[in-house]
Amino acid sequence: MQRHFDEELKELNQEILKMGILAEESIQRSVEALKNRDKKMAEAVINEDARVDQLELDIDEKCIDLIARYQPIAGDLRFIAIGMKLNAELERIADIAVDIAQRVLEIADKPQLKPLIDIPKLTTIAQNMVKMSVDAFLKKDVKLAKEVILSDSDADQLRNLIQRELIEDYMAKDGSTAHRAIQYLLVARFLERICDHATNIAEDVIYMVHAEVVRHHPEKL
Repeated sequence: MQRHFDEELKELNQEILKMGILAEESIQRSVEALKNRDKKMAEAVINEDARVDQLELDIDEKCIDLIARYQPIAGDLRFIAIGMKLNAELERIADIAVDIAQRVLEIADKPQLKPLIDIPKLTTIAQNMVKMSVDAFLKKDVKLAKEVILSDSDADQLRNLIQRELIEDYMAKDGSTAHRAIQYLLVARFLERICDHATNIAEDVIYMVHAEVVRHHPEKL
């Protein structure tokens, strides 16, 4: 009985890892589309979201099935419950990548506003935080989860820098840039939200391992 349960938990791990990879790829491709003003790539990100949605449903169903059939307790139950929450966070991250892709379609045919420097930097932070948070879950690594949480302030600062530049150097000086600048502002905000979702996962990992709530309690880190 336990052997079968352990094997199915490993299968669940693989499905969650797959979900994490899809989410990371969606982030990367949406920002690549923005950098290259590539409408086809943006549309591919949007179309791929149906696959992510289906995988989310499959993972949720597997988690519910495991609970129903094996009635796990303590750590195993927390692992499956947090797996469901992580699954939902990753699906939301993929949705945000779709939001970014939609911004690409909004401005791809318009003149380039500015070279993209800080948005790719923020993208790298977001991708790393997503990857690290999923790894922390799969490895039950609290130290790695804490690194994710502490990285969130870097994302916030970079988002603020992007916002300040777009408002002060473009929108305030030339009203005709407003529409394009707003799209970039939204992209920066979306990327920062991805970092927030990765932080949520990391906080849940700490709860899963130590049964300790650190959300809203940064002093516990």
